[in-house]
Amino acid sequence: MTEQKSIDVLCHLESDYNNGAHEAVLRRLIDTNDERTQSYGDDRFSEHARQLIRVACAAPEAQIWFLAGGTQTNATIIDCALQPYEGVLCAETAHINVHEAGAVEFTGHKVIALPSHDGKLDVRDLQTWLTVYFADDTAEHMVRPGMVYITFPTELGTLYTKDELRALHETCRKYDLLLYVDGARLAYGLAANKEVTLPLLAQLADIFYIGGTKCGALCGEAVVFPHGNAPSHMLSRIKRHGSLLAKSRVVGVQFEALFQPIGGTSLYSEIGRHTVSLAMQLRHLFVEQLGYQPFIDSPTNQQFYIIPNRDLDSLRSHIGFEVWCPVDDAHTACRFVTSWATTKQEISALENWDWHLSCDKE
Repeated sequence: MTEQKSIDVLCHLESDYNNGAHEAVLRRLIDTNDERTQSYGDDRFSEHARQLIRVACAAPEAQIWFLAGGTQTNATIIDCALQPYEGVLCAETAHINVHEAGAVEFTGHKVIALPSHDGKLDVRDLQTWLTVYFADDTAEHMVRPGMVYITFPTELGTLYTKDELRALHETCRKYDLLLYVDGARLAYGLAANKEVTLPLLAQLADIFYIGGTKCGALCGEAVVFPHGNAPSHMLSRIKRHGSLLAKSRVVGVQFEALFQPIGGTSLYSEIGRHTVSLAMQLRHLFVEQLGYQPFIDSPTNQQFYIIPNRDLDSLRSHIGFEVWCPVDDAHTACRFVTSWATTKQEISALENWDWHLSCDKE
């Protein structure tokens, strides 16, 4: 990742976790700070947050745990859910395969990567792999598939449709596999795709987590076993992984603030809508006004554009962003990420900036 200078930058779009926390979340932490509670999630704030999440997911039997961060959550939950001899199937671009420093393999479970289609796992590739595996007479000598891992949104900001999720769910049922959805940016995925909802995820997934770190919280993810199907002794399992927060209430309080009903909605939903709306405004600026081409067609808060190399230094002087990968000798794919902390004023400042760039319009 390229370090960005903050001086004179009109808008920081490096990531969705480069700020503190939403004001309402901080206020709730301050308001509850002096109350003494039990530790390890056995507190009234965490329990209230669990109840709010169960209602939002229409999953009254859901079992919910609060963990600190995404990589910790993935490594812990995948290890807890799988047998020692099982592995996890995912797209080759999946976070657990590329950007988690082998955290899942460190627990002893192989990550089995299949082709990525704009960041997504295609059910046909999954079915082909499973057919070949279970037809192999030597399968007992191989890592057995136990789980399918997907993200919503994907690493490229793309989204699974409702039909694609149903197809993955049905394939997992056919082969007795768990379907696990990484929801680090779930607020933004739900805002961008109205046909996929928390209740739908609760129906189709065996496990998913609701991301807080990238969606308005200081830290924290809410792991949901929607069907009351968590492995036994989860508290002990989580602690064994070093993932049990003594002050778990710190995460519980934040999710309480994120999911407290506000006029028929929640702060979590409002954060998603705000962030995606600004991402679409940014897309209009980059594509319609500046003539840059999308590197990937993302409907969410992660936006990827092909930038002429000669424009990079000028862009860096006004926008914080991340260089993604080279496209050719003259162009680079770059990522621009809106978040709950991005303001309308920042995007307006970009729109009003005197864009004297030697843009490549080809």
